[in-house]
Amino acid sequence: MRIQQTKFFLPALLISFSLMSTHLNAASIQTTTVYETEQNKWIELDAKLEAVKAATVSAQTSGRIIKLYYDINDIVSEGASLLEITSKEQGAQLVGAEADYAKAIALNNEAQQQRRRYETLFPKGAISQGTMDEAIANAESAQEAVRGSKARIIQATESLKYTVVNAPFSGIVTKRHVEQGETVSPGQALFSGFSMSQMRAITHVPQRYIDALKQLPEFKIRLNDGRQFTSSSLTIFSFADPQSHSYKVRINLPENEPNLMPGMWAKAKFSVGIRSSILIPTSALVKQNELSAVYLKQGDDFVLNQVRLGNIQDNEIEVLAGLSPGDVIASDAYLALQHHQAK
Repeated sequence: MRIQQTKFFLPALLISFSLMSTHLNAASIQTTTVYETEQNKWIELDAKLEAVKAATVSAQTSGRIIKLYYDINDIVSEGASLLEITSKEQGAQLVGAEADYAKAIALNNEAQQQRRRYETLFPKGAISQGTMDEAIANAESAQEAVRGSKARIIQATESLKYTVVNAPFSGIVTKRHVEQGETVSPGQALFSGFSMSQMRAITHVPQRYIDALKQLPEFKIRLNDGRQFTSSSLTIFSFADPQSHSYKVRINLPENEPNLMPGMWAKAKFSVGIRSSILIPTSALVKQNELSAVYLKQGDDFVLNQVRLGNIQDNEIEVLAGLSPGDVIASDAYLALQHHQAK
């Protein structure tokens, strides 16, 4: 539908063109013929960044915190020690487990030797069947006791390792849940943080668009600093939010991309089909306050014609109303304005 064509003057623009040459004619102005092109129909949504790796490290043993090596906002390397807990109790448990293991080995050696002696004497009738069975049972029991003692050493060793809490991955500390000197117990939160190696964008897609997204699972992400990414690595939740009736979607971003932080806002858009649209060069557009217009050629002259605009794509802009396919407009709107005022 064409907006009513109007002829009017732009006073603010007249001043800037009053000193220019007036020896212009309509034939010298380059024109562009308007035609429809097929364009992707985009749905643009708000998205928020979050870390792919984010965790809260908890205590795996009990004790009192004697050293804190990091605090909030510190950058931590993978495997670095975050804090240290008293280890006297765990060390004593390890020493006791090692002593029990040594005792079990000694008893096992004795039981195995006695079994071998009885196995030599039994065919000669020197010992009874009951005594032989008892020797075999004692030997097997002593052998199992060695395995149990060895398992307790492993358990005590791990418990001792838990007194030094290490970072599971490289990242930034976002919260410290404890203070130095505080007594902690297994399961208590110690540090929270996230990895900077990879981020993802989180958005919510309305139910009416989810089928189109599943057919073409690809997003274009635009950050506030102008960076753009295209990602087809998506996780579309299989259930809708009962309040908003929208589906949560996780969009993975490139790994090791600098200056990405959780909580940053972005724009995420995806295609829901093809539509016809009219694109004109941005040079053909003249704007004054809230007015957007082009110079439409009528006969041998140009008439200022108001248009309603859509999205900007590179050096072209979409026209939603005001032009029809086949219309001829001035490629340089300000050159046409100069010609108009020179008449």
